[in-house]
Amino acid sequence: MSNPQFELLKSTANGQYYFRLKAGNGEIILRSEMYVQRQSAINGIASVKENAPFDVRYERKDNTGHYTFNLKAANGQIIGSSESYNTREARENGIASVKKNAPVAPVDDRT
Repeated sequence: MSNPQFELLKSTANGQYYFRLKAGNGEIILRSEMYVQRQSAINGIASVKENAPFDVRYERKDNTGHYTFNLKAANGQIIGSSESYNTREARENGIASVKKNAPVAPVDDRT
């Protein structure tokens, strides 16, 4: 088991930047949108770290058998999205993991 971390990546398909937050077990618990500029992705990570502790920043979505969440900044912009979970409980565990790990997770720059 490794430590939680953000990975900053560059897409080989379109050259854009994105990040993902990995839990200590290696599972991806949050993904960003694509950014044209590297610095914008870095700013996105900072925003996740800042907003992750606050439950009000999580938008929970329920679709038949699929449970997801988005993490939003104070201005309402989505800064990260979850994987799809099979149960509400699993989704809540994912949110708890983001709340716990994001504020302290280091950034592994793979660009």
